[in-house]
Amino acid sequence: MSKGRILVVEDDFDISNMLRIYFTGQGYDVQVAARGSDALEMTRKQLPQLIVLDIMLPDMNGYDVCRELRQTTRTSHIPIMFLTQKDERSDKLIGLELGADDYITKPFDIEELKLRVKNQIERAERENYTDPNSGLPSSAIIENRLRELMRSEETWTYLDAKIEHFDDFKEVYGFVAGTEVQRFTSLIIGEIVDKYGTPNDFLGHPGSNNFVIITYTDRSDVFEQKLIERFNQEVQQHYSFIDRERGHMLRDGREIPLMTLSVGSVSNATHHFADIREITERAAEDRRRGDESEDDSEPIETSW
Repeated sequence: MSKGRILVVEDDFDISNMLRIYFTGQGYDVQVAARGSDALEMTRKQLPQLIVLDIMLPDMNGYDVCRELRQTTRTSHIPIMFLTQKDERSDKLIGLELGADDYITKPFDIEELKLRVKNQIERAERENYTDPNSGLPSSAIIENRLRELMRSEETWTYLDAKIEHFDDFKEVYGFVAGTEVQRFTSLIIGEIVDKYGTPNDFLGHPGSNNFVIITYTDRSDVFEQKLIERFNQEVQQHYSFIDRERGHMLRDGREIPLMTLSVGSVSNATHHFADIREITERAAEDRRRGDESEDDSEPIETSW
């Protein structure tokens, strides 16, 4: 099982390749971007759990990359570690003011860098900033976003998405296969947001088979429809050929349906909300009304 996803943004091939090989060997999933624009594009497609960011890049400096990531709702929570040859106090202060989480100077001790990477990812998970499987924002950040919605004058739609028959799938295919489905779901949602949403849309993963989306698009109905269609069609790739062909799994002599995505939504365009719990409960109620599964009786579990 992967220890986390790291994005290395470094234009020096020798350094980036060394970091890719080293951290892959340590059990991490590692992607590399040589340009700042490439890094921004890659984070839109798949959220890393940590970004190791060089300041000196060929197209834009690391400060601008950091600023863009911090100002974009979907990427504002990702820990950023600056990697640079500069050792000036003023340069470090600029990075920290922009929201960088750590700073290490070249030439660096690889063991020190490994510990810093490990600590940043574990801290984010420990403080409920990110889900360790999907890499999406988790409980603490979701709660903060919901509180912001209560003060927002913009029109928004909150979507509550649930993977039906996810627990049955894990029982048959195993924990690792379940984790892959969670990552697959986060990718699908991200792609749908890129195509039908807005740059300020928010994705979250409270845990297990529940995901949340806050979108500011005026086409939330199309958004929801396309999300369900994409998931229901492409999730079948996680099943064996036999299960796909017969359209169900077999467990203890029972036929278990394949996974599907059910979605409920609420919007401040049609309702005034008294508190954040009302948002989540009404969305869950809307999801249940459109779901024919008998085992779907509870809203998203939260501590709010």
